This record gives sequence, C-alpha cells and structure tokens, in this order.
Amino acid sequence: MGLSDYTAILSAPFARLGVTATESAIRRIDFLSAEGKTFLPATACDSVVLLAELLENYWRDAGTSFAQLPCQMGGTPYQQRVWQALTRIPCGQTLHYGALAVQLGSGARAIGQACGANPLPIVVPCHRVVAKQGKGGFMHCRDGVALDYKTWLLQHEASGKAH
Repeated sequence: MGLSDYTAILSAPFARLGVTATESAIRRIDFLSAEGKTFLPATACDSVVLLAELLENYWRDAGTSFAQLPCQMGGTPYQQRVWQALTRIPCGQTLHYGALAVQLGSGARAIGQACGANPLPIVVPCHRVVAKQGKGGFMHCRDGVALDYKTWLLQHEASGKAH
C-alpha cells in the first residue's frame, strides 16, 4: 500500500500506524516506519477519530479498551473465531499458541497463521499470543522490527503505563 492509500497515519511511540477505514468502521492498521509525517484529516470519519483517541489513551494507559471501536474485518470464519478469542485475553497477560489452539479445538500453527493475518493489531491483541519458549512471531515474522513491536506492546501492557 502506498501512503496515499491510508485514511490516516497516526503516531505510536515506536512507529507510525497506517489506518484504512470506511465511513463507518476501521478496516486495517499497518505498522509503518517511525520516520515520516502523520496525518488525521479534519474530515476524518468518526471511527478514525475514535481510534486516534483510543490509541492516545492506550499509550498512556495500557488497559484502555477498544471494545466500542467499530471494526470491519475480512477473513475466514476460522480467522474470525481466532480474532474474537484474542479480544478475550486480558491486558498484561499472554497465552501460548498451543493453549489457544486447545481452547478452539485447533492446531498451534493454524493459530499462528490467523494471528499473523490479523488486520487490526493492537485493537485485536494478537501480540498477547506467545510461544512456550520465547515470544513467537508477529505479523508472520520471527525476528526483526515486527518482533520489536511485539516486545514493546507486551512490555507496555505488563507495566500498565506508557514508556
């Protein structure tokens, strides 16, 4: 996606977030490099304005809920089921891929694939699912900047406050 394809680009403490939305719902959040401009158009729809407010609150208070945010996520019925389960993992806690697989009657790899396909990271907290040994992957990556984002989010939520 090109930068002009985003409805808004919001700042995060560790990156910028490219947001795609319709008039009524958030559809996608992409992590972008920290360098560059951010923008929230004056004409932004209510869902984008609400997302920006909730994210600002989340950076200050990791316990911020995104439950009232209108979201429209594609995905298979299986992915939808996994993503719904992710929203039930409490802030500051993690769950192993295998444990979530047992809960959903699935396999750990399938859980990992569904987490990696999550179009709304942070809002749907796929970062809270970890491997038995280590953090596991994030955004279909096992190292690099994607894992840095996951590490930041987990540390932020563990501390319950901004860094």
